[in-house]
Amino acid sequence: MANVVVVYHSGYGHTQRMAQSVASGAGAELIAIDADGNLPEGGWEALAAADAIIMGSPTYMGSVSWQFKKFADASSKPWFSQQWKDKLAAGFTNSAGMNGDKLSTLHYLFTLSMQHGMIWVSQGLMPSNTKAAQRDDVNYLVSYSGAIAQSPSDASANEMLPGDLKTARLFGERVAEVAAKFKG
Repeated sequence: MANVVVVYHSGYGHTQRMAQSVASGAGAELIAIDADGNLPEGGWEALAAADAIIMGSPTYMGSVSWQFKKFADASSKPWFSQQWKDKLAAGFTNSAGMNGDKLSTLHYLFTLSMQHGMIWVSQGLMPSNTKAAQRDDVNYLVSYSGAIAQSPSDASANEMLPGDLKTARLFGERVAEVAAKFKG
């Protein structure tokens, strides 16, 4: 079994719920980036030992949160020693808007992983894009690059749509399956 780690920042709890769903699907360890942009004790060591790193951040102003950016900047130490080279990478995000420029956040996560020499894993889910599709369907927001979710700005994390959380769980499953193939 591959060692998968989910590292994420969540401002209001929505991205944390996504991270929990991704981790549930992947059988992954969760590492939360705190409100000051720091990892908990042992966080860097867990990332070094991982076969796959799934990164998550809310989309704020068209990109990752400043806390996630601080983590990304601090990852220059593992970058310098090529510690994450050839590990699998994937990403997810949530924003209040239906579009909300979530793709910009996924591109940021993709670029960060490419700078580390990582191998990106896509969403791997077919879209729910027919007339019969409902907002609660899997991959209703249609992302191929990574998992995305939408939460109204006045909705609590407990009000996230089950379809978005199922999409996140299936995404985690996919990353774990790909990681197992690479490890095997």
